[in-house]
Amino acid sequence: MDLFDQMATYGHEQLVFCSDKTVNLKAIIAIHDTTLGPALGGTRMFPYESEEAAITDVLRLSQGMTYKNSAAGVNFGGGKAVIIGDPTKDKSPELLRSYGKFVDLLNGRYITAGDLGTTVDDLEQIRLETNWVCGLPISAGGGGDTASLTAFGVLCGMKACAREVFGSDSMTGKVVAIQGMGKCGHHLAKLLHEERARLIVSDVDVELAKRGAIETSATIVEPNEIYGVACDIFSPCAVGAVLNEKTIPLLKCKIIAGTANNQLAVEDRDSLELERRRVMYAPDYIVNAGGAINVSFEFDHYNAEAAKAKVAEIYNTMGRVISIAKTKGIPPIKAADVLAEERIKKTRKFKN
Repeated sequence: MDLFDQMATYGHEQLVFCSDKTVNLKAIIAIHDTTLGPALGGTRMFPYESEEAAITDVLRLSQGMTYKNSAAGVNFGGGKAVIIGDPTKDKSPELLRSYGKFVDLLNGRYITAGDLGTTVDDLEQIRLETNWVCGLPISAGGGGDTASLTAFGVLCGMKACAREVFGSDSMTGKVVAIQGMGKCGHHLAKLLHEERARLIVSDVDVELAKRGAIETSATIVEPNEIYGVACDIFSPCAVGAVLNEKTIPLLKCKIIAGTANNQLAVEDRDSLELERRRVMYAPDYIVNAGGAINVSFEFDHYNAEAAKAKVAEIYNTMGRVISIAKTKGIPPIKAADVLAEERIKKTRKFKN
């Protein structure tokens, strides 16, 4: 499939390739849909195995941001960017500033924030070259690291699912298996610990798993064992595509709700298989929208309390998704799409 066919398949408006040999920059910016406003989405730095893999990832992620921003009720479209490289080895201030110049050339059509492989400090470097950056430190007038509110939003969505499946949204005594103890997974574990949930955690980084386990009294299992542990809720908080034809048969949970993006490897196939197994899947872009909501508040005198209150609405949004799914007899991921597309269609009709 050529690039224009790929863009048409996902419904993209623009794909921008950025190259600067002097600093070894290879980046791709994807603008999916700007019906609701400028494209908002983070920049990911990752050592992709190929340029094709990077293109596929940025196309999927940017499309997800359109739906995430729409369902969350913020006035931004969807975009995403990827920098091809290992963030532990290839990142430099010069590379980040060069990337910032490319963002600036888009003159506000794309607004970047942080993502996997980028930090608040990185955003400050990018900010030296462009104003179209959010997710900045509190000291710079931003909302700081988005991981805490991303985790809070997932907790809210998780509770909405628990209300439907268990008859109560209390997390007390619930067994939650968290895959990935990075920033978001760690924050979620702490929140669940405060809610008196029982935790099982795993991470490919043993030290991250140990730190999280110590702080939350969690049990640690090997990364390849996390799928098969007996639990009430499985929470993917690492990479995408972890729910697939190999892992879904291993699951022993009633609910899936996590911070990771694009958790379903093949959306139609895997969502239907979860339905068949009577496992409720909380669509990732619904429940992990807390970070996007938080940064959206940076454009009008950031208010932490207002941002958190907006993130808390994910509880009700997830409730609406469940209601649509039940009414239409469709999987929750399809119900989430209905919810997101409805707002975009109404806005597009109004503009026309």
